[in-house]
Amino acid sequence: MAGGFTYFVILAGMRTGSNLLEETLNQVEGVTSHAELFNPVHLGGPNRAEAFGLDKAARDADPMALLQRLKEAPGLNGFRYFDDHDPRVREAILTDPACAKIILTRNPLDSYVSLLIARKTGRWRASDVRKRKVAKPTFDAAGFNDFLDARRGYQEGILRALQVSGQTGFYLDYEDVQSVEVINGLLTFLGVGAGVGRISRKLIPQNPEPLGEKVSNHAEMARAVAGVDWAGLGRIPNFEPRRGPGVPRAVATKEAGLLYFPVVPFADGAVRRWMTETGGGLVEGMTQSGLRDWMRDRPGFRSFTILCHPLRRAYAVFRRILEDDDFEGLRLGLETSWGMARLPNGGDPDIAQERAAFLAFLRFLRANLNGQTPVQQHALWASQLSLLQGMAQFAPPDLVVRVETIGADLAHMAGLTGLAAPGPEVGEVSPQDHRLRAISSAEVEAAAHAAYGRDYQLLGYARALPYSISGLH
Repeated sequence: MAGGFTYFVILAGMRTGSNLLEETLNQVEGVTSHAELFNPVHLGGPNRAEAFGLDKAARDADPMALLQRLKEAPGLNGFRYFDDHDPRVREAILTDPACAKIILTRNPLDSYVSLLIARKTGRWRASDVRKRKVAKPTFDAAGFNDFLDARRGYQEGILRALQVSGQTGFYLDYEDVQSVEVINGLLTFLGVGAGVGRISRKLIPQNPEPLGEKVSNHAEMARAVAGVDWAGLGRIPNFEPRRGPGVPRAVATKEAGLLYFPVVPFADGAVRRWMTETGGGLVEGMTQSGLRDWMRDRPGFRSFTILCHPLRRAYAVFRRILEDDDFEGLRLGLETSWGMARLPNGGDPDIAQERAAFLAFLRFLRANLNGQTPVQQHALWASQLSLLQGMAQFAPPDLVVRVETIGADLAHMAGLTGLAAPGPEVGEVSPQDHRLRAISSAEVEAAAHAAYGRDYQLLGYARALPYSISGLH
């Protein structure tokens, strides 16, 4: 996509070279970049009182009005937009194909150190080497990690927005801003016939020294940077779809302020009985609007969800699929495509036979959650982490309960709402849990870990089942 744009945005960050890029573009007749028009602190500059006939107060009240005036102004106009600028215009510019996206990046370590120096000296631009200020800040490892996470999130958000809208941007690195050829290529992308003969000389490099000489604690910086996972090798792949909050599954008490977000297929009969006895009955099947009304009527309410060991949950799903007629088609597919033996109806199958069938199911589960099967990724066997993230889209639960400590945890939860009630009674270990103990093995544990790796790592579960399994059922 080249030309056809009515305006442009430089999507950058502090200390990436955006000032120099802007000055160079502004050399071209008919092209104007109006600085940081949507910086919440100022209006494109600390001494600028108005832009396109609007002052800062008017812009803050209606940023889209300023954006519209920029679009309608003569020539090709644009501005610089950073991750901390007015979020109300972000979606408008990212989804507008008439807006040319210039995406400027820089090595984040260089940017961060440059930012530390600028903050220490108070000098954000340099045009005269004789007035240059020098400082050696202390590198802050924690601060750099926060900076890096924010920068990555910003860039990933831009990329995602362009991908889903079928657009492309013009990508530049810090060094590219120094290239006449690259800048002229950018102008061609913008649909501008003219080019530049040189890079703007209004600005000079502020800190030309080697990176190691710019901070007072180079050795500490080197150690911190060595521990950064630049390639994302520690990232856990996630191919699951984003889950909704599952509000219709929510269970609330009629009188008390207790709200429960179930994680299927957990056998939670004891929890529901406890809520009924403690809170005067249950309210179920609510819409989001209905649940908001319930929340509004019960200030001080508390919400919770219950997690269990991933292996235990996988086995509960396995048994549900074997026993529920709704999954007859899936059972057939597991038998024909994944080698899962058909287990006899009624009674307990042979231990070895059931273990083999469960292992086949776990292999399917891993492939399915990695997006490698034609079977839809059902909420019944979705990772618990994805279900938690879905809940958080509506309202994150106050307490994430582990099934092993459910009695004490829910008694505490009730106390927070003013109820002096013991938690639900934990009975004998269920037959299903006895059966899981019988078929478990190192191979089974490894297969469950392969299927639910994110739950194990990010929710803190060990491979082996806990010594004591709750008797809730």
